[in-house]
Amino acid sequence: QGQLVVSGGGSVQAGGSLTLSCRYPGSSSNVGDVAWHRQPPGKQRELVAAITSGGDTNYADSVKGRFTISRDNAKSTVYLRMISLKPEDTAEYYCGRTRWGVTQWGRGTQVTVSS
Repeated sequence: QGQLVVSGGGSVQAGGSLTLSCRYPGSSSNVGDVAWHRQPPGKQRELVAAITSGGDTNYADSVKGRFTISRDNAKSTVYLRMISLKPEDTAEYYCGRTRWGVTQWGRGTQVTVSS
């Protein structure tokens, strides 16, 4: 199977915004559930947001109201729109797609938020 391609990370000041993209192979009718995780420096990886194949979403409490996950199945892409960023959002962000119980991960993208 093909790779997940992640893009959109960068450095912003607190209060700024970024949008991450995760493009997945689109050859299957099962588009799968997709989740964004992040790993802050020195900490464990944590779930940020997830979206099912049907479009249901859930978020970590720490990002509710600030982050929005969405998907465009025609473009085989899932987005994570992040606004009102805080220094504690600084982390390596990863995209994972789960189909038939198997999760495929993309490479991480760094998000750095300065105060």
